[in-house]
Amino acid sequence: MKQDKTTTKKVLTERQIERRKAITDTLKSMIFPVILFAIIAAAIFFVINYQNANVDETVIQPRAYAGDDKPVVLDNAYLTLTMDPMTTQFELLVKETGKVWRSNPVGADDDPLALPEEKDKLQSPLVMSFNTETGLETTYSAYQYSVKNGIYEITTDEDSIRVDYSLGNVEKEFVIPPVCTAENYRKWCDQMTKEGINVVQQYYKKYDINKLKKKDNKEELLANYPILETEPIYVLRDTTKDNVKKTLQKYFEEAGYTYEDYMADKELDMSEKSSDKPIFNVSVIYRLDGADLVTEVPMQSLEFKEDYPIYTLSVLPYFGAGGTEDKGFMVVPEGGGAVINFNNGKVSQNSYYANIYGWDMCISRKAVVHNTRACYEAFGISDLENSYVCILEDGKSYAAVRADISGKNNSYNFTNAVYSICQREQYDVGDIANSDIYKYNTVLPDESLVQRYRFVASGDYVDMAKNYADYLHDRYGSYLALNDDTSVPVSIEVVGAVDKVKQIMGVPVRRPLPLTTYKEAEELIRELHEDGMTNLSVKYTGWCNGGVSQQLLKKAKTISSLGSKKDLQHLADTADELGIHLYLNGVTQYEYDSNIFDGFFSYRDAAKLISKERAKLYQYSAITYAQREGTDPFYLLHTDLAQKMSDNLVSAANKYGAGVSFEDDGKDLSADYYRKKLYTREDVLKLQEQRFKDMSDAGVDMMINMGNDYAVPYANMVTNMDMRGNDYTILDECIPFYQLAVHGYIEYTGFPINVCGNDIQQLLYSAEYGAGLQFTLMKETPFALQKTLYTEYYGADYEAWGDRMLAMYQRYNQELGHVFNQEMTGHKNYSDTLSCTMYADGTKVYVNYDYEDATADGILIPARDYLVLR
Repeated sequence: MKQDKTTTKKVLTERQIERRKAITDTLKSMIFPVILFAIIAAAIFFVINYQNANVDETVIQPRAYAGDDKPVVLDNAYLTLTMDPMTTQFELLVKETGKVWRSNPVGADDDPLALPEEKDKLQSPLVMSFNTETGLETTYSAYQYSVKNGIYEITTDEDSIRVDYSLGNVEKEFVIPPVCTAENYRKWCDQMTKEGINVVQQYYKKYDINKLKKKDNKEELLANYPILETEPIYVLRDTTKDNVKKTLQKYFEEAGYTYEDYMADKELDMSEKSSDKPIFNVSVIYRLDGADLVTEVPMQSLEFKEDYPIYTLSVLPYFGAGGTEDKGFMVVPEGGGAVINFNNGKVSQNSYYANIYGWDMCISRKAVVHNTRACYEAFGISDLENSYVCILEDGKSYAAVRADISGKNNSYNFTNAVYSICQREQYDVGDIANSDIYKYNTVLPDESLVQRYRFVASGDYVDMAKNYADYLHDRYGSYLALNDDTSVPVSIEVVGAVDKVKQIMGVPVRRPLPLTTYKEAEELIRELHEDGMTNLSVKYTGWCNGGVSQQLLKKAKTISSLGSKKDLQHLADTADELGIHLYLNGVTQYEYDSNIFDGFFSYRDAAKLISKERAKLYQYSAITYAQREGTDPFYLLHTDLAQKMSDNLVSAANKYGAGVSFEDDGKDLSADYYRKKLYTREDVLKLQEQRFKDMSDAGVDMMINMGNDYAVPYANMVTNMDMRGNDYTILDECIPFYQLAVHGYIEYTGFPINVCGNDIQQLLYSAEYGAGLQFTLMKETPFALQKTLYTEYYGADYEAWGDRMLAMYQRYNQELGHVFNQEMTGHKNYSDTLSCTMYADGTKVYVNYDYEDATADGILIPARDYLVLR
């Protein structure tokens, strides 16, 4: 019996163990599902409570003009600005000449060509546009949406006038209670003077649900004021006029009544439906700075609702505009400069538009039909007797310059700057939506948009350019010093290596293709020196990290097929010995064909778009405008990483005792929308400019490409300067506006003569614009470039071009070598194909682009040639 009990006990114990084991296994198997469920539940909780939480709507408080019609005046020894407070338009008297410039054209309201909306814009000192999520752009003018409604304020101090505009379809708003509880009413009255109480009592009516009069509609009152059901209220009488409301606002303000109190009281008034219409606040500050007028828009003063981001903004869009009977012209920054004559009749042509510093590469695009670029920040208007130059200062990297003639939308000729405020990115939503969806960067930097107007007592574009030159010298001081060149500056770009696909064991692999080895480059510069080329700068392109399409510059690695480090050092030593300036060229803002083994991880190292996608870039076809087939994408680098790459390039060049040449710094300017460390385009501009300044202070020889204005004063040489720009039909003349300002202070060249597509044309451009000469050379023959993407180097064969290049240089240097240490003092276009450029010592350079001989000033200039008179 005892044994049976023992056996039974063992059986029970084994069953308990099995049961416990089963329970344990079951619990273990449930751990992952439980954790997963908890994560999902937490995510759902977050989405419900946070993602979909009601976000407090941005409250835009409209302004209200409470002044009189007395003119607002700013005055100093040079200028008098008189503003009409009823329109915010103004006149500016230049005391030296007696010339009066107007913010807006006189008689714009009677323009026979302009539609009503266009007339409103013509009368507006400020025009802006806003977007929606679908990309729909709407334009608001200050006159139509602010001045007419009286929703603006004007404040002044000793040296400035500030106009705070509210723009929108809103009625005048006064910060007084539309309705308030009896308790609050007594609270505000207790804080008022006896006079204030007497006035307030006349315009507020008390309602008590228990003491309604026969005429009071109980249901209507409860519908309009639900709070009435629980407590008595005071309601502003409907007949109260605006002038009385201004007085009431004064008393309530003195009692401590705030805009927040007003918004709370508005909630009690259900008779007034809240509007979801867009409304914006923009402030413009005018200052007289000596003989200059300065305008400023603090970006922190821009207020808008999240659903209606401000897209563009233009200050004084019609300043100095000329009418159909006026004579004059506009100067725009196309290439070295261009003129658009008033009323030129080209009404079927597109208006002029150019982005300052070109496209922001951190804004994606699916196709590229045409790139616009202005390398400097000035434009202006001349009436043939007087003129002004507008110089964009702070915020210029967000701007584009626009100009148009009369006869299109209105009867006026005008030019202005248009600023991009909230940048946008298009989302690819596929079949989810029928329209495009855009994401906007609505976080504005603590910056300002500043424009400076300088007035010239002449209508000649040469004098306008010289006024701009004075500004540059005041700004950059000794960095713009007259050079001591006694011969023409020459830039020789030597192409080291390019990449070419080779078959290795049946696998296509990119490998560097040597075009000019380090030793060959040394031989080449020796030959050029022996042939008499002085003042020679050599840019060595494609010398490291895979060649021209350079891999990430984490470390500058020489290319074995070009030679050894010792060979490169010998090249640098030879250049120094011969007095030749050697610059090692590098790409610092982009990576090409790089991977993790090169130190590049795109998810970590690429800049971010507004959509937070990586900034993946493409080459575009000139035929289809779409992404070019057969080419790989490349990436724009994070701003911080790009800065490091610039440091690495400088260090590598210093190691060999050479100067540094930036392929992209000083030319390309892009933001970085990385959420943890956002860089605006203006931030990057300041970083680049400070780097160039520090390098110049440290004595580092530096060459830049194309040359944005903020980089030019610090560079030893600017190559590939775009002197003519695009041949827009609306333009009437091309002029060397920028070159008139900097010639003799900066060495610059145009595009390489032998690979630009038209060598004679480029040579003539150089002669007219006072530029040095540039050539691109390689020791390899063009046949080596077959089956590569580098067809632009087909004309770079040194053997084929050497003699012609030397002859071209010898004549150019003999006739023009003496002018490169002088200021350019004059320029004149006799026709579309004939011009003359003048220098400080009296030298004249006539250039004839025509295919027939031409005559100017009684002098015969041969066809397709230049003629120098000393």
